[in-house]
Amino acid sequence: MQGTSTTHLDEAKPSPQVTATVLCVEDEEPQLSLRKLLLESAGFRVVTAESGKKAIELLRTEHVDAAIVDYWMPGMNGLALAREIKRVYPNTPVIIFSAYTYLPDEVIGSADLWLRKAEVDPDELLTHIRQLIAKRVS
Repeated sequence: MQGTSTTHLDEAKPSPQVTATVLCVEDEEPQLSLRKLLLESAGFRVVTAESGKKAIELLRTEHVDAAIVDYWMPGMNGLALAREIKRVYPNTPVIIFSAYTYLPDEVIGSADLWLRKAEVDPDELLTHIRQLIAKRVS
C-alpha cells in the first residue's frame, strides 16, 4: 500500500517561521484583528484578548514572549495590565500602545516601550517587538 508522507509535503510548503508568541490586548476589534494579521504575517504566533481581565486569564495557560497592550480600555487599563504582567512575568517585554499624545508619569517604568498608534508604521512596530524579544533572550 502506497502512502504520501504528510511531513514531506508540509516541509515543501513555504511558510513563515514562527519566531515567538505575542499577546495583543485591544478592546477595539478592528484594531485587534489588524495587529494580529500583521504579526502573523511576520511569523509570530499571536494570542489575543479584548480586555485586561481576559488577558490575565489567558496568561495562566499561555506562554508569551511579549505583549502589546492598549492603554485605554474599560475595566483594567493598559497600565494596570502592564504592571500585572511585569509582576508575574518580569522578563516579558510589554509595549503600551496608545492613541493619546500624553500619558501619566506613572506609565514610565511600567512598560518596556510606549508607542502612539498614529505615529508607528507596521515595520517599526515589528522592529520594536523583535528588538525587545531579542533583548529578553540575550
